[in-house]
Amino acid sequence: MAVFNLLQTYIALAVAVTPLSLSVLADSNFIATYGKSPAPFKIDVRPNFIDETIKKVSLTRYTVDVEEPDLASGPPRHNVTTVRDYWLNHYDWFDVQDQLNQRYHHFTTSVLTGPRSNFTNPVPLHFVHHLSNRTDAIPLLFIHGWPGSFMEVNNILDGLLNPPNASAPAFHVVAPSIPGFAFSPAPRKPGWGARESGYAFHALMQQLGYAHYVIQGGDFGGVILRYMAGDNPAAVLSVLDNFWAIPPNATDLQRYSQGLTTADENTTIETINHFTTELSGYRFIQETKPLQVAIGMTDSPVGFAMWIFNLMINAVDHYVWTPEEIITWSMMYYIQGPYGGMRFYKEILREGGGFSGFGFGNAEPYVHQPVAISEFPKDVWYGTPLDWARRKGNVVVRNVHSSGGHFAAVESPELLLGDIRAFWGNSSLSNFGIFRP
Repeated sequence: MAVFNLLQTYIALAVAVTPLSLSVLADSNFIATYGKSPAPFKIDVRPNFIDETIKKVSLTRYTVDVEEPDLASGPPRHNVTTVRDYWLNHYDWFDVQDQLNQRYHHFTTSVLTGPRSNFTNPVPLHFVHHLSNRTDAIPLLFIHGWPGSFMEVNNILDGLLNPPNASAPAFHVVAPSIPGFAFSPAPRKPGWGARESGYAFHALMQQLGYAHYVIQGGDFGGVILRYMAGDNPAAVLSVLDNFWAIPPNATDLQRYSQGLTTADENTTIETINHFTTELSGYRFIQETKPLQVAIGMTDSPVGFAMWIFNLMINAVDHYVWTPEEIITWSMMYYIQGPYGGMRFYKEILREGGGFSGFGFGNAEPYVHQPVAISEFPKDVWYGTPLDWARRKGNVVVRNVHSSGGHFAAVESPELLLGDIRAFWGNSSLSNFGIFRP
């Protein structure tokens, strides 16, 4: 195998880690150090912060409902009271924290993002890293999106590490937190967007000894991986994207107005129009004045939980979010403060990629490596035709599913795992023959 003996290295690392220097965030609501090399990490949120959060939950002030359908203007009051009451009477952060520490192998480190980056200081990162027992395992970088976190990998993690048979590919899994999300601290100056995140994640993979690797992601992850593939063509062998954003061009829209577009093209254009006109209010605010709304969100845990719930509920097919999930997902932002994650939209807008006002940007580089895309009906890019998809990358596989939504790894893990195994199970198609023993 082309990578070094990862198992031995990580056993040694877990036994004794002595970083040359440590970055300690004294003003943080959680205890963490970020050294020059990966060190085991346990989530440890300060109890006084949790006590303060529960107090704020108890003081939640409700809006007055008007006579309109649920979710027409946002989450109705009964959704708010359900989450607030569960949080106050049943939710136990420290139990959740214990579960997260038992479920995942957490690490922290800091990386230098290189000469192309606008950031010269070491960047602190939190990440999850699980190793397969398979000697032919492929290093896979899993990148989450908004309003998710590293936890999005949960339902596919075991299937990636231990596939059902020897003919299916296995993976070493690295799932970092984007800076500003979960336990990767937010940068203190503007300019940190998708490309800078890609610089950091590539540096992380190199630090872990993965000279070559593949990437899977959706939402922000699906944008970041495109920059990473373009910026690191020798290291990134192939990608699978379940958010392959390809906006219609002027010719497409003209053909649509003339009734000349195909069924897939109609689906894509109409889905995008619905999303931008009916479901993108949060995005326009976070692209323009994220601090303005983050001030209120930072002081209202229930308010922020409802802010992300409105997107969560509209982006799934048949998945039912529990109050426990809604609260825990919101805590992945609320603990360090939601501004870092919220402003990521503005930073991507500065780059001209991913999202752009009432449409979508087109600044990401063309991806020359093999690309597989997965489309789910409750996501924005469902129906994207193959010829559109190939405008921005070497798309060799297009998977179109009849169920599922934006959070594919959460809602439709078996479908996504099937796409992953089919793509990376074909070494010639996905360009990973380097990992064959």
